[in-house]
Amino acid sequence: MIGSLQEFWHFITGSLRVITRGGPAYFVWVLLLLILIVYGVGAYAYQANQGLIVTNMRDQVSWGFYIGNFTFLVGVAAAAVVLVIPAYVYDWGPFKEVVLIAELLAVAAIIMCMAFVTVDIGRPERLWHLAPGVGTPNFPYSLLTWDIFVLNAYFVVNLIVVTYLMFKSYRGRPYSKNFILPLIFLSIPLAICIHTVTAFLFVGLVARPFWNTAILAPRFLASAFCSGPALLVIIFRIVRSFGQISIPDSALAKIGELLAYAMAVNLFLLGAEVFKDFYFDAHHSIHAQMQWFGAHGRSDIAVYTWLSLAANVAAFVVFVVPVMRHEISVLTIGCVLAIFGIYIEKGMGLLLPGLTPDVLGEVYAYTPSMVEVLVGAGIWGLGALSFTLMVKVALAINVGEFRARAA
Repeated sequence: MIGSLQEFWHFITGSLRVITRGGPAYFVWVLLLLILIVYGVGAYAYQANQGLIVTNMRDQVSWGFYIGNFTFLVGVAAAAVVLVIPAYVYDWGPFKEVVLIAELLAVAAIIMCMAFVTVDIGRPERLWHLAPGVGTPNFPYSLLTWDIFVLNAYFVVNLIVVTYLMFKSYRGRPYSKNFILPLIFLSIPLAICIHTVTAFLFVGLVARPFWNTAILAPRFLASAFCSGPALLVIIFRIVRSFGQISIPDSALAKIGELLAYAMAVNLFLLGAEVFKDFYFDAHHSIHAQMQWFGAHGRSDIAVYTWLSLAANVAAFVVFVVPVMRHEISVLTIGCVLAIFGIYIEKGMGLLLPGLTPDVLGEVYAYTPSMVEVLVGAGIWGLGALSFTLMVKVALAINVGEFRARAA
């Protein structure tokens, strides 16, 4: 036991040494991310001092850029199960080489999710009220408490899994299926829950009829299984270019096939929503009118919506045509389009129509302030830096540069 603890300590200290070594490109990338983080921290310090008034959120639009990014990133985190299931449950070889990177991305995405929720709160020092025992979390009735619970549970499970797998590889020993599989099976429902509960946060707002639909949670999951794997394809291509890990084209093409199914379901559910909104004219149809065609002299939300639809349809064509998805450069273009389309759809394209007009019929033209953009850039920089450092250690272990010394 003592020997294992000492080895683990050597693993931690050795990992710190690994992340301090690299070529010029690595250090330029890390420096860029640190600059983004510094600007983000400075902008958030200004926001914390002045209050949320420095954002462009108001009573009419109380959720904006921060929650839009949070919603998108929850989907990115949940999408790790798309590779976890074939890799660990069905023991499919091509995915086993790359699934660790997907789980590292899930960890980084959850870190960003928590950060975006924190900066969206006007008084973050009062978060202790949600802590069980010392606060009043109103469990199990509060959906916010459920969201915090499943996010933290999913984060802890993935962190344990990736740490265990990397430590075992560092020691040059195979992982124990009796230890890892229960955690993998636990992570699958947790991944579904983190996006389902997030959708329920929207559905539970009775005064916002645009979100009061039973298929919002399935829509969230379908779009998550588009954006997350699409981002992974791009990351895999970048990592593969450094030559430190073997990622076969067959694995990328298989992800493209999975993306075809997910995008088909996503577009189908979107069509079902459009039918419900426009088949008959009701008072609450104004929100769908605002989303697709504009209303009250405002058409910017409609521009977001049509851009998102065009990107998603184009991506679907790439994914569903075998010749196109097997051409990796074309598949990458499709993945970029899918990320762009889902980011808009899950962000401003979802939030603004639900909040505009407000419950009193007032139309407020919301666009993120520079403070919000800088804070958001800092959080994305934090997530990218976390992911970069974790992947650097994982790749060093994979190529044998970082291994435990033989006894």
